[in-house]
Amino acid sequence: MSKTLFDKVWDSHVVKKIEGGPDIFFIDRHLIHEVTSPVAFVGLKNRGLNVLYPERTFAVADHNTPTINQHLPVEDPLSASQLKTLEENSKEHGISHWGLGHKKNGIVHVVGPENGITLPGATIVCGDSHTSTHGAFGAIAFGIGTSEVEMVLSTQCIMQPKPKKMRINVNGQLGKAVTPKDVALYIISKLTTSGATGYFVEYAGDVFENMTMEGRMTVCNLSIEMGARGGIIAPDDKTFEYVNGRLFAPKGEEWTAALSYWKTLKTDVDAKFDKELTFEASDIEPMITYGTNPGMGMGISQSIPMSDTLEGEKASFIKSLDYMDYHEGEQMIGKKVDFVFVGSCTNGRIEDFRAFASIIEGKKKTKDVTAWLVPGSHIVEAQIKEEGILDILTEAGFTLRQPGCSACLAMNDDKIPAGKYAVSTSNRNFEGRQGPGSRTLLASPLVAAAAAITGVVTDPRNLL
Repeated sequence: MSKTLFDKVWDSHVVKKIEGGPDIFFIDRHLIHEVTSPVAFVGLKNRGLNVLYPERTFAVADHNTPTINQHLPVEDPLSASQLKTLEENSKEHGISHWGLGHKKNGIVHVVGPENGITLPGATIVCGDSHTSTHGAFGAIAFGIGTSEVEMVLSTQCIMQPKPKKMRINVNGQLGKAVTPKDVALYIISKLTTSGATGYFVEYAGDVFENMTMEGRMTVCNLSIEMGARGGIIAPDDKTFEYVNGRLFAPKGEEWTAALSYWKTLKTDVDAKFDKELTFEASDIEPMITYGTNPGMGMGISQSIPMSDTLEGEKASFIKSLDYMDYHEGEQMIGKKVDFVFVGSCTNGRIEDFRAFASIIEGKKKTKDVTAWLVPGSHIVEAQIKEEGILDILTEAGFTLRQPGCSACLAMNDDKIPAGKYAVSTSNRNFEGRQGPGSRTLLASPLVAAAAAITGVVTDPRNLL
């Protein structure tokens, strides 16, 4: 029987099928951080249970970490408590812990792939919705809740209904200054934030085959923003080259055996999907959001839609524009920008900083914009320095911060003030997401760089 890539990975991890119910599903890698794990460990303690496979669990501090002066004690008492609790729980249960100051520390969905924790054909969960990032490697990866974190810690399994399958094809060649972030925002703008609800999405076609691994991670990261359970891309030679030699990747004969298996991880020619969509790469331009969900996006040269052209809830559309202080029919180009944030598990990798530097090299940051440039890990930070990107940033008037989730979600010191506009390379633009009253415009590192130079929303094609 022909199978999709998703079927092959899912079916190989089913421990038991429950008639009329969910599958009992084995988890290869469990990533935890300081926000969603403490209650799960309390649950284990109350039930007298231990972590079943501590060697399959990896703890990383990222959400509450400051991005300056990380050598000093964390000032916020709640953040300090959560970071300390993660360290203590990891020590008690023999879990690898990459806390603040550790050379492998960074954002959990950045350091996982960097260290070979993320592998093709694996099942990966974390108490974080953007776990879908790891699907770029041909893995099934998705976020779970606190009670499920406890379940995986204690049994290395989870109970899950098998999602429906969707394939999204994007064919052709991307235009100038169109990045993987733009591809993802374009798809979300077409499907809306609920268009893939109940599905696990496989991305296929020329555009994804030609993408770097960093780009594929960005696309899979944003799968959750159109309601999908996760996203997945078939592993290929780029995938294998990326994984080979990393810390937790197979070595020697194990590598040879793994590679042989990984090469079978692709959708069979006549396999069926529950839904299939196809887009043309030439229709995509640099994107930007104008509202308060990731589906409210448009090409940067276009105008904000008129409410009478929209299907669905018009009241929420008008409410969103009121919050942003924008109006129907307006252009986004020229809109004032107060902050620029480059980072997060969406766009905090070395490729993103290379893109940012390609725009700002030889130019100067405008004094009207505060820029927070936050690498996704210490490894990315080292690459920025080694490649001379830090010199370009410094010459242009920018400062590099230290790794962490930073202004993506305002759980640390990096909060956008109320009423201010931030061009953000992160993943969500909900009301108050980057700080109470903050206004977020999601975009690529190229669009962020253009705004940091000009102080307004600017088409990066005009600066390259």
